[in-house]
Amino acid sequence: MTKVIRKFFIHFRKSESGATLVEYGIALFVAITVGGALLTGLAGTTNTNFTDANTAATR
Repeated sequence: MTKVIRKFFIHFRKSESGATLVEYGIALFVAITVGGALLTGLAGTTNTNFTDANTAATR
């Protein structure tokens, strides 16, 4: 199994067609960064909504 994976990575590294590993890494970094920012914003909004609902329920 290790030989198969190693052969794949050697072939992948030598191949110059399509996106390279660096480009995939950059795309992954951008996706994680954007996703993290969106989830952080969503968490703040959700927290505010639950706080407002809790305040309204306890009145």
